[in-house]
Amino acid sequence: MLMTRRPIRFRAAVVGILVLATGLLAGAVWLAFASGPRNSSTQVTGSTDRAVASSPTDAATTGAALVRTGDAEEFARAVAIKIFTWDTRSDIGPDALVEPFVPMADPTGESTPGLIADLRNYLPSQEAWRNLRDYETRQWLTVNSVVVPAQWSTALEQAGPGAMAPGTIAQTVHGVRHRSGVWEGEPVTSEHEVAFTIFVVCGPSYAQCHLLRLSRLDDPLD
Repeated sequence: MLMTRRPIRFRAAVVGILVLATGLLAGAVWLAFASGPRNSSTQVTGSTDRAVASSPTDAATTGAALVRTGDAEEFARAVAIKIFTWDTRSDIGPDALVEPFVPMADPTGESTPGLIADLRNYLPSQEAWRNLRDYETRQWLTVNSVVVPAQWSTALEQAGPGAMAPGTIAQTVHGVRHRSGVWEGEPVTSEHEVAFTIFVVCGPSYAQCHLLRLSRLDDPLD
């Protein structure tokens, strides 16, 4: 039997550790393409020496539906790659990039507004998107690891028995965000390490995993 108040219990249980994003998270990579200065945490080189085969190539890559699964780790990995995969050369924009996540959000709808806000904080704003398009910017993610953070067991203990829907779990992703574009007529790429936590609910509550919320980028549960 499904419990309709899951999202409320979820928010109450993790409110002390789930930090919501509040601003555009383009960071040093955006500066590399739009402003010119290079941050020490971001490596920018000529693309002729780098493999970019895993980068998105068309609108279908960034706008396609997310593969559904009941495996929390597999689902989190797919979500992470989906969030970071976009191409400003396509006809879609940042609003369209949010749409594929809606069908796999919290089935009760309680957490969906917060999730949409989280997603928008991971994506460029409309203005940033237009500027990035001038540089033919593409983005994609290499996932290095997906693990259940040690802090999650603490969160479960503090929440108490029955506070969260069965199958609610956190998955912390570590990876490398890649960008490719054109700067002053020359192809360039950048790499930037990222880390974040994805909160999902899977079985036994649901046959397929659903996406609840995201932590702030580079502020994951460890």
